[in-house]
Amino acid sequence: MARRRRSKENNHSTNERWLITYADLITLLMIFFVIMYAMSKVDLAKYETLSKALQMQFADGPSIIPKGTGVMGEAVPGDSRAGDNAKKDPDAPEAKLEDKTNQEEQAKKEAELQNLLKVVREYIADQHLEGQVSASDTSRGIAITLNDLFLFDLGQADLKKDAYPVLEKLASLFPKLNAKVSIEGHTDDLPFAAGSLFQDNWGLSQARSVSVIRYFVNSSKLPADTFMSSAYADTKPVAPNDSEANRQKNRRVEIVVLRGQSQN
Repeated sequence: MARRRRSKENNHSTNERWLITYADLITLLMIFFVIMYAMSKVDLAKYETLSKALQMQFADGPSIIPKGTGVMGEAVPGDSRAGDNAKKDPDAPEAKLEDKTNQEEQAKKEAELQNLLKVVREYIADQHLEGQVSASDTSRGIAITLNDLFLFDLGQADLKKDAYPVLEKLASLFPKLNAKVSIEGHTDDLPFAAGSLFQDNWGLSQARSVSVIRYFVNSSKLPADTFMSSAYADTKPVAPNDSEANRQKNRRVEIVVLRGQSQN
């Protein structure tokens, strides 16, 4: 009887072993769903902080993959060095250094422009050219205005020899500046008579602008890409075209050393 009872107990124990496996499976499934639920409730702020920290760590650490790219060579999203148009962190040391360098460069260019204005005004005063030449600081840059009769005969676009010294003085100053120079022709509103050399004021203002540029390029040997030619005819008067004195003010060539536009 004892042997039969022991056999029944062993069979009962063997038949219930599957409950242990089943319980383990249920436990694992519960843990799995708890993890899935927890992952569905991500703290976006903490996730973003962790993501940035990992990116910085991997970007600064040694790697055989070029920094800022993925395994397949694609740009890593969020990496400030991933491309030329990537947004830079303004608080990063590199961004601050770049801003400081740009500010110093702008300050240097502005100092050069102010020095140009000072030198030109001193030259005008020394040569007693106040009635023919003037210089001013405008929002566009340093504007040097030359009276048309100082440069040309009436209705003509060939430079007078008397204008050469002034243009040569300006030509000696331009190489010191890393800036574009706009040569702009202006006229009054009087129409041309039949048979004139130029069809209208547009043609005259353009020809006068080009004549000044040709002097700087051909005679003074300055780089051609330093200059830009503009013709405004009578569209930008500085005085009403209601008298000969005012028309004389409007007939001019302006040499503008542009602020914020470098040659490179």
